[in-house]
Amino acid sequence: MDALTTSIVTAFLLGLFSASHCVAMCGSIIGALSLTLPTEIRERPAKMLPFVFNYNVGRILSYTLAGLIVGLLASPLAEINGLVVLQYLGGLFMIAMGLYLAGWFPRFAHIERIGTPVWRLLQPIGQKLLPVRSLKQAFFLGAVWGWLPCGLVYAGLVVAATTGDPLYAASVMLAFGLGTMPAVFGVGMFAGVLSGFARKPLFRRIAGLSIVLMALLMLFWPHQHSHEYHHHETNAVTTESSNAVEPDNGDHENHHHHHH
Repeated sequence: MDALTTSIVTAFLLGLFSASHCVAMCGSIIGALSLTLPTEIRERPAKMLPFVFNYNVGRILSYTLAGLIVGLLASPLAEINGLVVLQYLGGLFMIAMGLYLAGWFPRFAHIERIGTPVWRLLQPIGQKLLPVRSLKQAFFLGAVWGWLPCGLVYAGLVVAATTGDPLYAASVMLAFGLGTMPAVFGVGMFAGVLSGFARKPLFRRIAGLSIVLMALLMLFWPHQHSHEYHHHETNAVTTESSNAVEPDNGDHENHHHHHH
């Protein structure tokens, strides 16, 4: 499995295992979204589904955009082999997150405050979109809520950053968002049952330990091939650009490279 696939699978599973956290964090928000809908929509799942769906599409698009931004910021690191450092950081971050989910590392909650400044700007916009009356409002509410400070999203973003490429990073966050779909979708449709289940300590421990296990796999997976696609790309680009700039000095260029 190449590095990109590993990152995408990791992010998807991270989203999937985050069910207990998602239900606790986003459950109340989706509850608010669902409960502010008119009764005739709320009582008929078929009418409710499009609202919950649009909310999720908005949320996942925000994650994907965040991935794109992180990928852009991390791309210079790809040039200097700094991505391996990010990979270890990402692994450690996920272990901390897993222990927090399992209830063994409550202090990790402080990390979730990193995103508070952004959230302060966006929250009033979110409030204005309530009560939701149209599908468009549900979409924009989801897009705003995608920026809610959340440790799991940060863990996903660190995994995305290890790709060192904006489009790869965006696709990693898209996978993360899709992984969170079942939990958040479920809450939207059957809020009470699921939130009770997700708050059970055993469920949280299993989810937390699954994330720790994934992090250990990510840390100890052989790295030698993990960034070879970057290596190929940068090599191809440098050769092309040097040929393009000085066609006459091709030999000199090659000799120069060889000397290095």
